[in-house]
Amino acid sequence: MRKLILALLFLSSVVYAESTIDPIITEATTNSTVNSQSNTRTKLESPPPSAISPTINTSNSDLCTFGVAGAIQTQILGISTGTQVTDENCERLKLAKTLFDMGMKVAAVSTMCQDKRVFDAMMDAGTPCPFDGMIGEDAKAAWAVNEEKQPGAKKDEKGMEQSTQTLLGGAGVAILLFLLLL
Repeated sequence: MRKLILALLFLSSVVYAESTIDPIITEATTNSTVNSQSNTRTKLESPPPSAISPTINTSNSDLCTFGVAGAIQTQILGISTGTQVTDENCERLKLAKTLFDMGMKVAAVSTMCQDKRVFDAMMDAGTPCPFDGMIGEDAKAAWAVNEEKQPGAKKDEKGMEQSTQTLLGGAGVAILLFLLLL
């Protein structure tokens, strides 16, 4: 019986507690007007495109070459190129000097005579260039008979000289790059 009274007392306190608690009621009214105006500017910064020319090292003074390189860059495409050009006159001078240093004087003069300017100067001086081992008046007579073998007498079988081909190739690349800019 004691248990029953305790249970009734417990239940009655819970029912009384529920009936005496007031509920929390929240009321809110909001009126708002939003006007928004914005000016935005977006600036995209990116690294500039770059076409980098290849480096051509010709710092050795014993080489008879020099490097030519160039590059162009547009917003879309970048092109770079480089080449090595051989100076034939420099090579001729080095060969002639080497031959002369080895005691081969006629071969050194013959090497220099491959240049039309040297050939003409030698003829004007009355000391013609060697021809098939002949020197002096014999060489002068042989050159008179074989004019087609004189330097500059005819074009190379290739058609164009290397310097002309290089010039035309460079002009072609320049035109192509100009068209890419349009």
